Amino acid sequence: MADLQDDLHTGTEAGGLGDLSEPLTAQAYPPEPYAPVSDPDDEPLTRAHAVLAAHPVADGYSGLPRALGRLPWYDLELGESGVDTDVPRLREGHVGALLWSLHLPEAPENADGDRAVGATLEQLDLVKTVVRAHPEGLRLAYDAGQAIDARNCGRVAVLPGPAGAAAMGDRLGILRSLHALGLRVLTLSGVSWAGEAGLTRFGEEAVREMNRLGVLADLSGASADTVRRTFAVSKAPALCTRSGARALRPHPANLSDDLLVELGAAGGLCMVPLTAEQTGPTVRDVADHLDHVRTVAGPQSVGLSGTYDSGTAHPLELGDPSCYPRLIAELLRRGWDEADVALLTWGNFQRVLRGAAFTARAVQQRREPSTATIAELDG
Repeated sequence: MADLQDDLHTGTEAGGLGDLSEPLTAQAYPPEPYAPVSDPDDEPLTRAHAVLAAHPVADGYSGLPRALGRLPWYDLELGESGVDTDVPRLREGHVGALLWSLHLPEAPENADGDRAVGATLEQLDLVKTVVRAHPEGLRLAYDAGQAIDARNCGRVAVLPGPAGAAAMGDRLGILRSLHALGLRVLTLSGVSWAGEAGLTRFGEEAVREMNRLGVLADLSGASADTVRRTFAVSKAPALCTRSGARALRPHPANLSDDLLVELGAAGGLCMVPLTAEQTGPTVRDVADHLDHVRTVAGPQSVGLSGTYDSGTAHPLELGDPSCYPRLIAELLRRGWDEADVALLTWGNFQRVLRGAAFTARAVQQRREPSTATIAELDG
């Protein structure tokens, strides 16, 4: 043992292990105060969280109902890795309201009117079932006031829609029934009365009945003639639930500059999607579309559409709803002020919802439910 101690002492003198006889506290120094490295990106991101806390995101399109149909079991309040969207990520991204798509898979059997009606009814039932199963995080809302109430109670407002126009089976009575069950947005494409040639006489009557009910017209994917005729016929603002700027990316669902100008003049809303296909692969590309739409259509006609859980790829840094602050931080770096961000995230969508409700109350005072049929009007 003495030999071992001698060896250790010899080794430390040679610089091998240090002086073990010296108390350990002799080498201890008081910790210096923590000083994080300054990151120029921190300040815009911090501001983005603060702005979104006051003006949350109204998301124009979520494919969650259909995505949940592929899962055997899920818990959105605890968190669900099998989908893009759950309550924790919605709260992290400051999402206050979102439209849940009732669009059907693009398959030949879904083009049949009666099958489309039945499948849409099942989707509406699924939306209500999912919301009822998650009362701490989600709440159904059918108008602007209910969306605000849900937000004030710490819930995310879920508005049913958009559904495809085929869901009404070319019958206005079915449109009224879908509205009574909660439908609030109908996409005007994929049917004979809203096609490449624009709205037929029955299509115009359908838009008038939507005005009377308070169902918003969604024009994403509609032909230019349908878009223009809807602006001319509708007394309520229309919206595009997932359309970017065609001048920046020539996707068929994106809007040309002349249509963006007309949309702004009609008080409509272009909700820019966060998809790599329509708006580009980076957060800067999405911000470019938002800049362009705001410039061409006006700051009161631009909104956001996550399009999460819809089977599309998303830009870098925007992989799920929790990433909205990153996009808002990019806009703040570009000089957007809080008032413009507030319109983008919440104010413009609220305006459109209120416009639809106001129009419905006015039209109901002078117009009875329409009994017109497609055979009478279109032959």
